[in-house]
Amino acid sequence: MPLQILLNNLLYDLSEIGIPFDEIDEEDAERPQSWNMADILRFTFVMGSISSLFDVATFTILLKVFHTDAAAFQTGWFLESIATQILVIFLIRTRRPPWRASRPHRILALGSLGALASGIFLALGPFGSLFGFADLPPVLLGAIALITISYLAMAEAGKHLALPASAQPNRAMLARQHPASDAALNG
Repeated sequence: MPLQILLNNLLYDLSEIGIPFDEIDEEDAERPQSWNMADILRFTFVMGSISSLFDVATFTILLKVFHTDAAAFQTGWFLESIATQILVIFLIRTRRPPWRASRPHRILALGSLGALASGIFLALGPFGSLFGFADLPPVLLGAIALITISYLAMAEAGKHLALPASAQPNRAMLARQHPASDAALNG
């Protein structure tokens, strides 16, 4: 397990190397926000609670539904953990919903998705046993994928509770930046 945690941390750290290259949304540049400890704490509490809820759900599903042994549990937890922590960056990097968000910088996208693919390959590929990983049945992999998708949906919803109201993009700003989608905003 310690080697798996170190591998998880290494892959995650590598995946986030592209953050400094990423650009902020236009409305953030127009309305810069100052650091406010209460807002940071609220974001941390909301997003941390969602993450912890899904950790408990993952542990429960792995242990109580699939009755995994130690190696399968560690493999399942590793896959869920690496996927959620890497993919959530694409949600929290912008205040906008992902379908209206600016595109992440190529270095961030390639680094993050490359690290995720590497983690999946190391856990499920021919070298998995070197790291203490086990083969997982397709139904368990499907459950991990469903947990990951559910987490991302909850994180997107939670993001709007976690951010201060003054930081939320308003409809007029989005309509000005995406005139073709103005009808969708008002309809």
